[in-house]
Amino acid sequence: MTDISKAGTYKLGDRTVKRLGYGAMQLAGPGVFGPPKDRGAALAVLREAIASGVDHIDTSDFYGPHITNQIIREALNPYPADLTIVTKVSAKRGADASWIPAMSPEELTQAVHDNLRNLGLDIIDVVNLRSMHGIHGPAEGSLEPQLDTLAELQRQGLIRHIGLSNVTSKQLAQGRSIADIVCVQNQYNIAHREDDALIDELAAAGIAYVPFFPLGGFTPLQSDTLANVARKLGATPMQVALAWLLQRAPNILLIPGTSSVGHLRENLAAAELKLPAEMIAVLNGIADEKAAA
Repeated sequence: MTDISKAGTYKLGDRTVKRLGYGAMQLAGPGVFGPPKDRGAALAVLREAIASGVDHIDTSDFYGPHITNQIIREALNPYPADLTIVTKVSAKRGADASWIPAMSPEELTQAVHDNLRNLGLDIIDVVNLRSMHGIHGPAEGSLEPQLDTLAELQRQGLIRHIGLSNVTSKQLAQGRSIADIVCVQNQYNIAHREDDALIDELAAAGIAYVPFFPLGGFTPLQSDTLANVARKLGATPMQVALAWLLQRAPNILLIPGTSSVGHLRENLAAAELKLPAEMIAVLNGIADEKAAA
């Protein structure tokens, strides 16, 4: 079995977690909506993740909606003492599977209570506020009312820590003036590197950076350069992409998602893959290839 502790650890609030975790988004049905085709397989993936040493699971009650959290509860509750569960709020789902902003104080409060109920928790380790000022990427706009709401829920003992998602450096600064921000979750991968400067800013501040879509998301990463490096290393392209992220900065925590036990094991094996400096230099050019395409 892969020893995922070889990827190291990093702090997430008052916890220290292994840098390879698991993202639960793909446990819902197609388009992250409705139930999975095989609920038993979804339960098996979660249990395999824990058996493999994963101690950081990322989720949201708007996955499904509600379904992913209910599956996590069925598979893992009572939860291991060292498991950190992170969720996100500020969106809801329409009957047509659309993603709808839900950033009012009332909606955020309801979302936290929904997460607590569906996960079977009394307190959530980390709640990420996902900015909906931009749906497909960060866009400037104040998050003060939303963060004030989460800070109040934190004072009530319902949230242990607060994080941010889909945000800019300016919004991070605003967030840190209101609450202790323990992580930022933005889109980032070997081909999508707009957050390079933000990652370094967070590393200097000792704050975790959690890239979503580390393997490309709904459109998996495809690159001849990535495939060639993987072939030379005897690894899969996705393992190389994850290993590159682990070596990019020490504050990066990974949450690759899958609904397959086999793919989960492949992803976790990236913990033991060390990329030579010359390979990293080649891989660093993928973002430039994407920009030029």
